[in-house]
Amino acid sequence: MLLVIDVGNTNLTLGLYKGRRLVRTWRLPTERQASSAKIGRQLRSLPGLPEKLEGIMIASVVPPLDAALRRACQTSLHQDPLFVTPRLPMGIVNRYKHPAEVGADRLVNAVAVRALTRKPAIVVDFGTATTLDCISAQGEYLGGAICPGVEMAGDALAERTARLPRVRFQEAPKHALGRTTKESLQSGLFWGYIGLVEGLLTRLKKEMAGSPVLVVTGGLATTIGPHLSGVYRIAPDLTLEGLRILWEHNKGRTQ
Repeated sequence: MLLVIDVGNTNLTLGLYKGRRLVRTWRLPTERQASSAKIGRQLRSLPGLPEKLEGIMIASVVPPLDAALRRACQTSLHQDPLFVTPRLPMGIVNRYKHPAEVGADRLVNAVAVRALTRKPAIVVDFGTATTLDCISAQGEYLGGAICPGVEMAGDALAERTARLPRVRFQEAPKHALGRTTKESLQSGLFWGYIGLVEGLLTRLKKEMAGSPVLVVTGGLATTIGPHLSGVYRIAPDLTLEGLRILWEHNKGRTQ
């Protein structure tokens, strides 16, 4: 079985694959200064994780954690993990002006979308940051846009103001017209981000060839995705699937 790990700024999202089937997922908080011993204990305590793994594939946007995570996988799971790097063959062409600047998760999402459809596509990832990434019909990663995430924006409001509370979303606000401070914050953040993303999508589509399809992923994909216009697929586990595909293409490779 294959373990894939998406190391984000807020959480480590882990997935266990049996062949092409995702059989289990877990989440751990991202602790940038965590020791390899602590990470190893967390990995060993994951319920349902088998003792023997075929391999481990990792995409990380938190470089300070990478060395400790590698050691934890080696000592606790007895596997030398394969990390997504700019030098790893991916089956797509990176058209960024400075290819090494692209976050590993953005490229992995592009790999997954390329396998999902041969059409041009835009991936919206609602994570700590909200990213919009454009992939051509020929499998080229073209670039995109990066915004603060919905929850990050809410946290910033709470931290920088005296009377505004933190708010979270379990579902879409029922009304845009908020009648309490909490409702007004939820409306501004949620429906405001719908407007932000749809406005960016309109501009990005004008700059792309063809008619790109829209794929939504990330922690808030199932909450926000249904309220965006013209969504082709809501795929919360898109990054994990991209990691599985990259493992299939690169297993046996060493770093």
